[in-house]
Formats: sequence, C-alpha cells, structure tokens
Amino acid sequence: MNRFEYADSRFMPNEIYVRCDMVVRLYDGDTKTNFENGELILTSHRILWGRPGDIPRGNTCLSLSLRHIIFFEEESPRPFSFGRSKKIVLHLSEPAVDKMPGPADNSLCNYVKLSFKDGLDPNFITQLSDTIMRRMWEFTPATELIVSNVNDNQGNTKLLPHIKTRTGIIGIERSLQEKQKETDENISLAFKDLTKLMDMAKDMVAISKTISVKIRARQGDITEDETVRFKAYLMSLGIDDPVTRDAYKNSNEYFKQLAKQLACILEEPIKEVGGMMTLTDVYCRVNRARGLELLSPEDLLHASRQLAPLGLPIVLRSFDSGVMVLQICSHNDNAVVDRITELLKEKKSMTAEDLAQSEGISILLARERLLVTEKYGKACRDDSIEALRFYPNLFLEEISSE
Repeated sequence: MNRFEYADSRFMPNEIYVRCDMVVRLYDGDTKTNFENGELILTSHRILWGRPGDIPRGNTCLSLSLRHIIFFEEESPRPFSFGRSKKIVLHLSEPAVDKMPGPADNSLCNYVKLSFKDGLDPNFITQLSDTIMRRMWEFTPATELIVSNVNDNQGNTKLLPHIKTRTGIIGIERSLQEKQKETDENISLAFKDLTKLMDMAKDMVAISKTISVKIRARQGDITEDETVRFKAYLMSLGIDDPVTRDAYKNSNEYFKQLAKQLACILEEPIKEVGGMMTLTDVYCRVNRARGLELLSPEDLLHASRQLAPLGLPIVLRSFDSGVMVLQICSHNDNAVVDRITELLKEKKSMTAEDLAQSEGISILLARERLLVTEKYGKACRDDSIEALRFYPNLFLEEISSE
C-alpha cells in the first residue's frame, strides 16, 4: 500500500478516462485493508480509488500510478471456495523517492490486490492491459479535458471526461509518423551504402581479374616474389577469378572447370582437417571464398561428381547414412579404423561428441568414423537413451588369445 498516494480526484490535463468499477476492496499483499466497497476508476495514467460519491465531487482519493505496475494477474480461486470475490493482483515496483504522502509509509509486500465484490468484468483485464501497453504517461500531449458528472442506469454518479480538442491525439500520431519517416530514411541510407559497397566490390573483382591475367602472362616487370605475393593476396580476398556459368557455352564444361577449381582450393584445407570434409562445410568455405559470385548447392553437387572422372586429388563419397563428404584420394579407411580402435582402447568407450572433441572434427564426421570402425568389426555399440556409445570389440581379443 505504500505505492498509493493521496491525490485530488480531478483529472490532470493530459489524463484520459478509461473505465469505472464499483464495490472494490484494496488488499495490502494478502491482508485486507479498511479500504472496502469503494469506487475504482482506471485512467490513462493512474488507478483512482475513493468512497462512493467522493471522486465525482473532487474530494481526496487514493492514487496509484500505472508506471509502478510491473505485471498483473488474475488470482486463481482456492478449491471449494465458492462465492469468493474475484481478485486482480498488481505486482509493483519500488516506490519513488519523491513519493507523495499516502495511506502507508512502509509495506512488506510488493503487490496489492483489487477485490471485485460484484464480480470481475472481463473487459477490465483487457482495458488495463491495453492502457499499460500504451504507456501514455510517457507522453505529454496537450489534451485539455473538462470533467462532467453523469448518472448511469443504476443512479450512480460517475466521473466522465470530455475532450475539448484533439491536439494530443494528433500530436501522438504526428510523433509516430515522424519516427516512421526517420526509420525509412535510415533504411534508405543503409541501402545506398550497400549499393556503393556492391559497386566497389565489382571494381575489386575487375582489378583482380586484370592482375590474374598479368600474372599468367608474366607481363611487365612483375618478379617471381611479387607473383607469389599477388596470388596470396587474391586467395586471401577470395576473388581469384572464380569460375562462373556465363563463361562457358554448356553445363558440362562449366562443371568440369568448377570441379578443377574446387580441387585446387580445397585440397590443402581437407588435408588439414583429417582428409575428409562434409559437403555442407565445403559449401560454406567455397562461397565465402567466391565473394559475390555465390555457388548454388546443385552446382556444387554436380561439380563434386566430376571430381573422380577427372582424376583430381579429391573425390565425392557417400556414406551408408546418406552423409556426403569430399575426401582426399589417398584417404585410407584402414588407417582411420586403426586410429579409432586405439582411441577406444585408451578411453574405454566414446560417443561421437567425445571423438569430435578429441580429434577436432565435426560431430557428424566423428559419428561416421565410429560407424565405419563398427563396420570393420573393430567396435561395438550401445544404443541407449543417454547416447549412442561405442566400445572396443573384445570378442576379437578373445579370438586372438585362443
């Protein structure tokens, strides 16, 4: 209750009436207070509570600023508690330092309850949620309100506002329009910068092609050291004259040249990762190196199928599980199986995650290597809820000992 303040029940110049509810009781946490059977008014800025008839007369009432409400919820009734009043729980932030006097200076609870004796109107929850989401108290519109007293069908006096001008609403709309305009301008500026970057990238590609031609023809005064340095620069930039479909008359020739380029740029990286690389990793590496000349997955797959017929140092391989990789031609499954067998004997058992961490490879490749080792009869699996774990094949040791 120490978030409530004593306030004048008259509306502030920038405050808008939302709704009024009767016979409402206030709770400090779970404790009942003497503030019962009152009139509750929800505005764009506050929740006002007063004795019936006090608020329309402009008397002092209790005021709770909506900015203190962190979130609210409807209290679920206890089992077998028929006839209990519906309650709304308001979870509140800490009271402000410059808080005005109120009904309580201290409170052990960070929430209050609103109890509706005549029943909770479902529209109250909707209107309270909408009002809090609008956060009108953060704006300062110059809306002038004139308060008038009217009687409802039950003879109760209610406090209703009348908007004299629409300056405040128009001001909010103009503010939103200005923000939208500013956002559009920022997006347009970003696209202009992106266009400039694309143009500069095209110039870089043109320059790189010119340098590549000069290096091949050994024109000018380019020395051997400068030639090696230029190639290193171009490879690091990833724009060393990529193969494109437009340069060839038919697809077959395009895929063959693309396969040769793949073998050229991927041979060393594949050796560095153990002689095998998944096709998805290949796709990412190749497109990162090609810059703006991106390669489609279909073109990469067709070019990879040309590696073996052309006798290139890397080939496409498909595992029984359907996983496709590019591997070095000199890659030996027997050597891989022997390595995995040694690790299994050393570690007693391994999962794909364990092998991937130990060898510095992807989990997908680690799983395939374990499956190949199992296929060669050097490992046994334990497929449980926890994980697929592989163990050394102890049956081989039993056979060898006999």
